[in-house]
Amino acid sequence: MNAPATTELPVIVIGAGPAGLAAAAHLLERGIEPLVLEAGPAAGAAVREWSHVRLFSTWGEVVDPAAEKLLAPTGWTRPDPATYPSGGDWCEQYLQPLAEALGERVRTGAEVTGVSRAGRDRIVDADRDVQPFVVHVTYTDGCEERLFARAVIDASGTWTTPSPAGGSGLSALGEKAAADRITYRVPDLKDPAVRARYAGKRTAVIGSGASAFTALAYLADLAKSDDGAGTKGVWILRRGISGSTFGGGEADQLPARGALGLAAKAAVDEGHADAVTGFRTEAIERADDGRLILVGEDGRRLDPVDEVIVLTGFRPDLSFLDELRLGLDERLQAPVALAPLIDPNQHSCGTVYPHGHRELSHPEQGIYLVGMKSYGRAPTFLAMTGYEQVRSVAAAIAGDLDAADRVELTLPETGVCGGAGLFDAPESDQSGGCCAPAPQLGTPVAVGATAAEEAPAGGCCGS
Repeated sequence: MNAPATTELPVIVIGAGPAGLAAAAHLLERGIEPLVLEAGPAAGAAVREWSHVRLFSTWGEVVDPAAEKLLAPTGWTRPDPATYPSGGDWCEQYLQPLAEALGERVRTGAEVTGVSRAGRDRIVDADRDVQPFVVHVTYTDGCEERLFARAVIDASGTWTTPSPAGGSGLSALGEKAAADRITYRVPDLKDPAVRARYAGKRTAVIGSGASAFTALAYLADLAKSDDGAGTKGVWILRRGISGSTFGGGEADQLPARGALGLAAKAAVDEGHADAVTGFRTEAIERADDGRLILVGEDGRRLDPVDEVIVLTGFRPDLSFLDELRLGLDERLQAPVALAPLIDPNQHSCGTVYPHGHRELSHPEQGIYLVGMKSYGRAPTFLAMTGYEQVRSVAAAIAGDLDAADRVELTLPETGVCGGAGLFDAPESDQSGGCCAPAPQLGTPVAVGATAAEEAPAGGCCGS
C-alpha cells in the first residue's frame, strides 16, 4: 500500500497520559487531527497504577489550558484549583473525561511496537524528510496494523521501565531471583492485602526522591497504627545525609513537595526508619529464612529485610524508536538540547526554564519526545512542564513558530541544591549558597499532607 500525502495525515500521539492527552487537545485547537494510541486498557493507565498516591502539585497546576477548553462544552467542572488530587482523582476527574471528549481519537489497548519513515529504515537518506512516518501497532486481541502520520509525539512516559536496585545502573546480582519480595512502586498500604505484606515487617527503601520519601512516610504511618506494630523501614541512600537530602522543605515553592521531605525526616527522627548512607547495592542474597540480605559494592552486608522497595527512578524505553534518527544525550537519554538544562550532575535549585519544540527536536524532523520521556533518566519533572512542551510542539507542527517559541510558563523553584554528581562526597555539605538556607526539619508532618508526582524524584537530584 502506498503512503498517503503527508498533509492529509494525523499526528500520532503515543500514550494517553497527561502529556499525551494535552498534546491532542492542543493539536485539535490548531485544526490538526490527532490519533492517540494507548497501550493500557484506559486513559491514564500508568497514573491509575499509583492512584493511591497524592500529587504534590495542586489541581491548578495539573489541568492543561487547551484541555480545559475542550472539556468546557461537556459540562465538566474543574476541581478546586487549590486542592491536591490523588492519582485516582486525576484520572477520574480529568484524564478520563478528557479522553471521552476526544472520543474515537483515543484508542486504548493499542501498543506501538515500531516507528519509522515509510519505505526508509534509519540508513536511507533519499527523500527521507518527505516521507510520512509509519507506526506499527499491536492490539490486545493480537491484531496488527500499520498507520501513517505527518508527525509523531511520543508521550509514553517511563513508568514501565523503572531503574533497578543495583548501584551501577544494572540489576543487582540476585535482584531478579528475589522478585517475589521486591516492588518498584510505592505500595498502597490502604489495600488490606498489601498492608499485610508490610505490617510488622522490616522493609528496605532504596532511593532518595519524592517516591522514597512517600514510602518512608507510609511505612512510618503504618508503624504507628494498631495493626502495624514492629514495622520498620531501612532507608538505603547512595550518598550521605546533608542539608539537601530531605528536599526543599519550607523553601520549596511547591509546599506539598517540601512536606514530603519533612515527613521522611520525621520517620527517621522518630525511629521508624534507619538510614544507611553511602550504600550502593551490588547483590541481593537470600537468607536461610527466605528474607533478603543487601550487599554493598564496598562489601557491607545489611541485616536481613522482609521486603525491598526500589525507587531509584525510571528510564525511557527507546526500543520501538530504533529506526528513527534521534539526537539523545549519551548520559541522560534526553534530547541533546534539553539535557544540559536538566542534568542532575550540574543542575540545581529548580533552574530548568520552560522549554519547547527547539529543545525537543531531533535530527529526524517531526518526531518529538515529550513529558516524562523527554527527561530520559533525569528527575524533577512537573506536569506543567509537559503541558508547555506540547503547546509549543503543536504550534511548531502547525507552522506557527512565533507561538512555538513563545514562553507561556513560569516554573516554581525547588529550594534544593546539589545534584547526583556530588554523591561521591557523601559527607560534604551540599546545601550550597544558591538556595535558601537548609530548612530545620525537626517538626513531623502528617502523612495526609504529603504528595508525590508520577515520576518519583525529589529536589534536583537523582536517586
